[in-house]
Amino acid sequence: MNLFNHSLITIAVFLSLAGSSCTTDVQVTDEADARAVKMLAQMTLDEKIGQMSQLDIGYFRDTEQLRQAVREGRCGSLLNFSGAEQVNEIQRIAVEESRLGIPLIIGRDVIHGFRTIFPIPLGMAASWNPENVKKAFRISAIEASSQGIRWSFAPMIDITWDPRWGRIAEGCGEDPFLVSSMATAIVEGLQGDSLTDPTALAACAKHYAGYGFAEGGRDYNTTYISEPVLRNVVLKPFKAAMDAGALSFMSAFNDLNGVPASANEFTLRTVLREEWKFNGFVVSDWGSVVELVEHGYAFDEKDAAAKAIKAGVDMEMATTAYFDNGKSLLEEKKITLKEIDQAVLNILSAKYKLGLFENPYTDPDDEKKILAPAFIEHARTVARESTVLLKNDGKTLPLRTDISSVAVIGPLADAPREQLGTWCFDGRGENSVTPLQAIREVIGEKKVNYVSGLKYSRDKNKSQFNAAIAAAAKSDAILFFAGEERVLSGEAHSRGEIDLPGIQRELISALSNTGKPLIMVVMAGRPLAIGDEINVADAVLYAWHGGTMAGPALADLIFGKESPSGKLPVTFVKGSGQIPFYYYHKNTGRPAFPQSWIPIDSIPIDYIQASEGYKSLLMDYGYKPLFPFGYGLSYTTFTYSDLSLSDDSMSTKGSITVKARVTNSGEWDADEIVQFYIRDRVGSITRPVKELKGYKRLNIKKGETTEVEFLLTAADLAFFNGKETLTEPGEFDVWIGPNSDEGLHAEFIVELN
Repeated sequence: MNLFNHSLITIAVFLSLAGSSCTTDVQVTDEADARAVKMLAQMTLDEKIGQMSQLDIGYFRDTEQLRQAVREGRCGSLLNFSGAEQVNEIQRIAVEESRLGIPLIIGRDVIHGFRTIFPIPLGMAASWNPENVKKAFRISAIEASSQGIRWSFAPMIDITWDPRWGRIAEGCGEDPFLVSSMATAIVEGLQGDSLTDPTALAACAKHYAGYGFAEGGRDYNTTYISEPVLRNVVLKPFKAAMDAGALSFMSAFNDLNGVPASANEFTLRTVLREEWKFNGFVVSDWGSVVELVEHGYAFDEKDAAAKAIKAGVDMEMATTAYFDNGKSLLEEKKITLKEIDQAVLNILSAKYKLGLFENPYTDPDDEKKILAPAFIEHARTVARESTVLLKNDGKTLPLRTDISSVAVIGPLADAPREQLGTWCFDGRGENSVTPLQAIREVIGEKKVNYVSGLKYSRDKNKSQFNAAIAAAAKSDAILFFAGEERVLSGEAHSRGEIDLPGIQRELISALSNTGKPLIMVVMAGRPLAIGDEINVADAVLYAWHGGTMAGPALADLIFGKESPSGKLPVTFVKGSGQIPFYYYHKNTGRPAFPQSWIPIDSIPIDYIQASEGYKSLLMDYGYKPLFPFGYGLSYTTFTYSDLSLSDDSMSTKGSITVKARVTNSGEWDADEIVQFYIRDRVGSITRPVKELKGYKRLNIKKGETTEVEFLLTAADLAFFNGKETLTEPGEFDVWIGPNSDEGLHAEFIVELN
């Protein structure tokens, strides 16, 4: 029996520092901590600070410098260093040639796959299928661990309301409930059933916190977030990741309400350690400790190291402010030995939990697991489930496999590297199957009239326009693969305008003039403003950057092997001027309604200004998005009916059950993602117009009806009002439907106990 599992024990540990003894208290919560304490008692100060240092392989001028740093215990972790043979050798040096034999933890960005690449995380979130997302990250962990990697800097669970921000591609959308469910799935997938399993990767919840709220969508920028929004929205996925067992957190780059996140004692100590009782370790983002100087929060790197350590950043990534200044900071009493010891204990404990002390090595034969057929097939499944059907006029899709000919056009039709998406270091284009390849496989090469039209997404050269139009004119249908290159999204790749880059719009317009059915497939790293293209296309599939098997997945949908089932994890805006836009906004004192919008071109000349009847909207965009959160069509139709509540009231400690019937009223067996929303009409602070509280992905055969049920507890209605977290009595609305804008509606009351 593990005596540490159910109690928190504070023990005094006698440690040696520069020849003199001292006593410090550290927190011990489990057996791994207890083992770490014993190791801690044997360590010199330099060895302790070494454990607090993570170095990139590029830091070292040559292999021997790296080996010597490991022998001397100057780093506790390496990143961007992989390969079974190389990792085994450096671990051998750490274990056999360093004084205490402490193994390294090897970290790597494994964001949406290692060699088998899955859709970008925003795309995976569009599947609304946590089980398949969990399996995708289990596959990623198996592949990455075969190269000696035991720590991934995922999940990236920053909520953002701004699609200009490049890193929206790495996140899971705008909604705290959906993102939290994906955070749980990713952590469980990476870490597996047992951390000591050699295929387990320590998860790292990032970027803590508020990074996705960067002003203007400009990466690394300042964030101002009220505490209610911070607690009700931003922090929820991080709490879910912690509850799922995430072994580490990463502090963010951004300034949060005047205090940079990598020195923010409120988020790192008050919330993470004191309130949530997190007992893993915190690593800074790349260079974010020394960047405290550039923020204007620290005088120099020494001051930056002190502030980050005191705030609770246990390990410094990439830079050496801790190692260069830790000893002098302690001597000057700018930091305490207890703070150092607790940081080192957190790191050592994680290494014990991962079983690195018992088994620091990687079996070279594990590399054979990479790109296993089952892995490739799952990548195809996830890419298929992530694709969202946005439009299908006249049942343009699916196409028949016996079609006479198809024009395949567009810069993303045959771009094997681009379809892998952003932040994908280990994926290889030669392993990708592109849409062009897959379509040729399905209907035969002779039926495919291929002209790229544009060589890449930003291309403005019209030299292939005539050839593309000619190919379209002699075909029965046009498949245009639009989007953006992978380099246009991701870290430091924010965009001011989020429409299709280059002259894709012009080519699409020219193709539409042929009169042939036009199907647009968008492969991108963000939700693009594609209203004009939507208007001219007959059908639209939004496929994100779909990974290794994006092509076959799209072919499955285009030719009707499967029905599209994805739903949007983020609101699609009409243009950048509509940002920020998110479905759970507040109502305002003058909410808009259909009759309140006069389009800008319809305003009479010399129109008299008056405040009467004015509502909250934009004259050129109106008040509705291009597509609402949760939206997505199918080749079949689903009919919702018979919404019922188990009771019309509940107490502030009670619950109710909400049910509805969903009928597949079309001609296809297909999946439907049923969504469950509530609204708290009146609160001690104003409440959102809708909030997602549940969802279920159901497979319903044509003609069949399924009853779906959601349990809603009073705790699900709790929110932070600026002073406390509570469930308030009052009137509530509830909806069950296909997206955030539609659904069956009922009402209930929460009564005070």
